[in-house]
Amino acid sequence: MSSYTFCSKENKYYLECFVFGVKYLSQLVTTLVMSSISKTVTPECLIRQEILDIHAYHVPPATGMVKLDAMENPYPLPQALRDDIARLVADAAINRYPDASAHQLKADICKVVDLPPGMDVLLGNGSDEIIQVLALALAKPGAVLLSVEPSFVMYKMIAAFAGMRYVGVPLAEDFSLDLSATLAAIEREQPALVFLAYPNNPTGNQFDAEAIKQIIQASPGLVVVDEAYYAFASDSFIPHLARYDNLLVMRTFSKLGMAGLRLGFLAGAKVWLEQLEKLRLPYNVGVLPQLIASKLLQHHDVLLAQAESIKQERSKLLDELAGIGGVKAFPSAANFILFRLENATRIFAGLKQRGVLIKNLNGGHSALVDCLRVTVGTPEENQRFIAALKDSINQPA
Repeated sequence: MSSYTFCSKENKYYLECFVFGVKYLSQLVTTLVMSSISKTVTPECLIRQEILDIHAYHVPPATGMVKLDAMENPYPLPQALRDDIARLVADAAINRYPDASAHQLKADICKVVDLPPGMDVLLGNGSDEIIQVLALALAKPGAVLLSVEPSFVMYKMIAAFAGMRYVGVPLAEDFSLDLSATLAAIEREQPALVFLAYPNNPTGNQFDAEAIKQIIQASPGLVVVDEAYYAFASDSFIPHLARYDNLLVMRTFSKLGMAGLRLGFLAGAKVWLEQLEKLRLPYNVGVLPQLIASKLLQHHDVLLAQAESIKQERSKLLDELAGIGGVKAFPSAANFILFRLENATRIFAGLKQRGVLIKNLNGGHSALVDCLRVTVGTPEENQRFIAALKDSINQPA
């Protein structure tokens, strides 16, 4: 055997080893890289873009402040009623799940509301849960949720949660319904779900009832009239439930004095509620909310008397605001007042510095430029707000 042949075989062997090594290293590197990539899971990889694009609902801290930002009832319950509730809570079976159907609470609500025959209620953890149940139920591919703007922000947010396409119809300059534009949008978009706040939040006005009836008649889908502020308003669509087969009425007890219980309801025909009940999460209204809300509804007159006091204070507060130069206060049928003035964000900050928290709406919608919203509080709270507002306005920029 020649040395040439031996060297050729040896070189071939080394070459094969080299090629094998290169392939092995390449596979190893690829495996390591892929392993590293597979372990890098980010929200951007998995969460729907429409969820990534929105901001969480922000609730500012209010410790130590005069809290006039969230449309709450500022009055405490009478001491005797508080004592009754304390005894109820002491004996409550909080080690057990609540009544899943909340039979007693539903009966108490139906009695207070005076529902038309054949109507029933669905309970929610506040009205937000009910909005979500409705959107989930109607979110067929391409389905549209329509409302007016500016209005309650959760309509648009929950449309995104459920994967519905949201359409907002601008209100008129005075915040009344633009009926022709709304009817045109309904004809064009064919919405599966329409929300109308009555009175409207954050503008405070109550839309024309006849215009709403035209919207109900023109809509191919469900129309939900949101009466969160019913206790401060002069009208309701509950008596009309039997007249329209696509009408539902939603209410919350939060504004009446039960904000801490988180309780809302949807009223309407059983044929709708039976389907929507399928999406309501089990035990969504806890033991304590059921017991306390039932007790409070037995004393509904107490809460309505407090609402009447709030309405009287609302009138006084509107007059006070009207007497401040540069302030434009809008009419309200709710327990809050929307007002506009120059440098609203600076004024808002000035109020906070003086221990008063209201809602800054400037920048939230093009129709709300330089707008702030104040909840009607107790007489003392309202006076502190007015004094702080005047000081903030007179403070040099």
